[in-house]
Amino acid sequence: MQIMKTAGTLALSIALAGTPVLAEVPTAVGDGEGALNIVAWPGYIERGESDKAYDWVTKFEADTGCKVSVKTAATSDEMVSLMNEGGYDLVTASGDASLRLVAGKRVQAINIDLIPSWKNLDDRLKEAPWHFVGGVHYGVPYQWGPNVLAYSTDVFPEAPKSWSVVFEEQTLPDGKSNVGRVQAYDGPIYIADAALYLMAHKPDLGITNPYQLTEVQYAAALDLLRGQRKLVGRYWHDAAIQIDDFKNEGVVASSSWPYQVNLLKSEGAHFDQTIPEEGATGWADTTMLATDAAHPNCAYKWMEHTLSSNLQSDLSVWFGSVPVVPAACTDGSGMQTAEGCAANGADAFDKIHFWTTPTANCDAGEAMCVPYYRWVSDYIGVIGGR
Repeated sequence: MQIMKTAGTLALSIALAGTPVLAEVPTAVGDGEGALNIVAWPGYIERGESDKAYDWVTKFEADTGCKVSVKTAATSDEMVSLMNEGGYDLVTASGDASLRLVAGKRVQAINIDLIPSWKNLDDRLKEAPWHFVGGVHYGVPYQWGPNVLAYSTDVFPEAPKSWSVVFEEQTLPDGKSNVGRVQAYDGPIYIADAALYLMAHKPDLGITNPYQLTEVQYAAALDLLRGQRKLVGRYWHDAAIQIDDFKNEGVVASSSWPYQVNLLKSEGAHFDQTIPEEGATGWADTTMLATDAAHPNCAYKWMEHTLSSNLQSDLSVWFGSVPVVPAACTDGSGMQTAEGCAANGADAFDKIHFWTTPTANCDAGEAMCVPYYRWVSDYIGVIGGR
């Protein structure tokens, strides 16, 4: 499985206390180099091949001469591995990858003065801690959203109120057990989902940040995940495989992305999504420029292009995410509407605990917390039944 392939590259304990080395940022954008290589989440960069209505690549290529090539990655860990290998200009990194890329000097600072549409960004994202480090911008926000609980409406006449349906053994509304009928995410960052659940159900643990756990809190999260292992039919990281599991393998509930749920519903499958009462983890993704990018001019042109209201609007509909340009929800430039943005979680920003890489130290004044390399090795153990 992917997590085991990349674990070696992740054993870099992300010590962000040091100041990243800054590459010289450009002062102007020149002619495009004719090509652009991007690492992206599935469904993030569409050229009309999946659905002709969704295409934000073809016109960009015609306007700039920059031929876009995309390598999809199923997990943040895979993204970090690919960027470490080199050969890519940009990556759409979530917060559990972005800080590792900054600390590992795999991405460079950007000049936001060369991105005219920066002014249209959601103010809450302009200096978000997963890409704004040491007073320096390391990328352009792309989209954000929650990790939702996807569920079968045939099994659940009403949306599940709690994540307990995937964490605790129980009889579901159809009278059958949840054993073997639920899934969990195949990535060490999922430990934060367990911690978030414990925040609500075991307040005596004192968890305040699911990404910064003391040894006691961390041990409790692992215990919960080891118990969940008996329920999980498959750990998912490939969106297409999870969709097939929902349709054909009897999976009725799982952490997921709105992308999978939207595709299931478009195919007539009886599935929906919810954010349970405990809240949710989530992702706020950033387009980041590789330190050794071979096509920086095309990259800057693309970063500006991604902030167009039309692209943000259509991508939000396609992926089930929330635009980083708020006007894209209401200005009619694309397919999205205010109601659609609300359905994708636009009003839940303060309820989402956005992915970020656990660091070697907790916030100032807190006890030591568990570094990310331990999350990697321990979650492999959980999946392996240890």
